[in-house]
Amino acid sequence: MQVFHGYTGLPDTARGAVAALGNFDGVHLGHQAVMGEAAALARELGAPAGAAVFSPHPRRVFQPEGEPFALMSDAQRVRALSDAGARLVHHIPFDRALAAMTPDRFVAEVLDEGLGLKGVVTGADFCFGKDRAGNAQILKALGAARGLAVAIAEPVSAGAHDGKVSSSDVRHALRDGDPGRAAALMGRPFTIEGGVVEGDRRGRTLGFPTANVALGDYVRPALGVYAVRVDLGGGEAVPGVANIGRRPTVDGTQARLEAHLFDVSADLYGRVISCALIDFLRPERRFDGLDALKSQITADCQAARKRLGA
Repeated sequence: MQVFHGYTGLPDTARGAVAALGNFDGVHLGHQAVMGEAAALARELGAPAGAAVFSPHPRRVFQPEGEPFALMSDAQRVRALSDAGARLVHHIPFDRALAAMTPDRFVAEVLDEGLGLKGVVTGADFCFGKDRAGNAQILKALGAARGLAVAIAEPVSAGAHDGKVSSSDVRHALRDGDPGRAAALMGRPFTIEGGVVEGDRRGRTLGFPTANVALGDYVRPALGVYAVRVDLGGGEAVPGVANIGRRPTVDGTQARLEAHLFDVSADLYGRVISCALIDFLRPERRFDGLDALKSQITADCQAARKRLGA
């Protein structure tokens, strides 16, 4: 997998691809379908299959103080796109100057002259350019004028889900405390990835040591306790139970993830871990002292082991 940043001064090895184009936050089933169409068009044109994604997400540029909403980090997105068939990923720096480009200028300067693409695939609802004046059909016409093949992927639905799959649907599922539905839409569990940081060690005092990870710009799922599987960096999924919340029993204020891993005693400080939310066990609540909290954590561990078959 090759990853490139920017759209000027690129080496020849970065040019000539067919790219799936979009934000692809979550790389859900709809995004995977777009990537699949790009891979098919790439084979037809004898070109490498890739993705061209905006970074940061446009919402963060226009709403810098807005609530956290990301479904994955840039690194997770690259890996997910690779799994979906991309052999290279272009990160297009998104700022207000890029947003102010007219659709024809974006196609000319970014996609054609900049990235040197042979083809582009987007979803039917893709919009781009100043005031979102460009859409998939306009992209197709502008691309044809420059010899750029453009295909439009059909919307994708998932099981009993009503309508096309979208990143907003995934966020709604997580905020509703339904990680199973989020996983069905994404094709994989929603996973929070980050470095393990020093906590207050209260979990160790209670007999349930935790790996603490800051939530950063990840969307906030329903606050509460989850059955989880955690990758410690070697690809092995370790079962556990995690709390995502503010810890009201100890007067905490900032939401974070605290994961207790079953039958693991390793020192994880500084290690990057990936915590996949499998099932929602209960909402976060305040307990009447640490003894009551400890009793509930014991029950949570038993419930998580049952849900995970651990």
